[in-house]
Amino acid sequence: MSSETTHRPMVAILSGAGISTDSGIPDYRGPQGLWRRDPEAEKLVTYEYYMTDPEIRRRSWRLRRDSEALGARPNGAHEAVARLERAGVPVRVITQNVDGLHQIAGMPGRKVLELHGTARAVRCTHCEVRSGMDEALERVAAGEADPACRECGGILKAATVMFGEGLDPEVLTEAVAVAQACEIFIAVGTTLQVQPAASLAGLAVEHGARLVIVNAEPTPYDELADEVVREPIGVALPVLLDRIAVGDGG
Repeated sequence: MSSETTHRPMVAILSGAGISTDSGIPDYRGPQGLWRRDPEAEKLVTYEYYMTDPEIRRRSWRLRRDSEALGARPNGAHEAVARLERAGVPVRVITQNVDGLHQIAGMPGRKVLELHGTARAVRCTHCEVRSGMDEALERVAAGEADPACRECGGILKAATVMFGEGLDPEVLTEAVAVAQACEIFIAVGTTLQVQPAASLAGLAVEHGARLVIVNAEPTPYDELADEVVREPIGVALPVLLDRIAVGDGG
């Protein structure tokens, strides 16, 4: 069948922590997640604690310095998403992750909406100037326990959305538009319990999209789904997306 007569459905992929666990990045909320093992660790990513307690900031920078997350590489699931986009299928990724692995795998940055920001950059909480996380961590390694903004002296933080901060309204508005416009909405590696990201699945269904959920555990949206896949993401997602790429998306 020629490409002219093959319908290419618009696909929205909402990705959560589960898509990156095969890359060695922990699921913070899972049974073995960091928040379960060390409730104090949640303070490190809570805006009020971070902004008012220098020791919390120092601990946060040490954690980032010692973390191997920035060295993580995309796995087969990230690569399958990028492969789908290269096959000519209109794809938009809405991710709850801050690891940047979709882009490293080859997804164009303009097609990835990072709801919770990125851990690969830092921003000044006063003047809003942004710079690379690598540069900030080099300063920490050189002895600056709590590096300040070089432009204005303000407090630096990762360009992620901490607990107590709101999402970027422009990113959220675009995510809503994608959910409303897509024909297939795939929620992968997410519990679909964190709002407002989770509500995007229901919004897509309301606008006529086919909902597919790929997650190890049940989610509140399973009953709305046309297909629920419990197999490991690294195996299941490439099969599912390759099926869509050849025009067998259901």
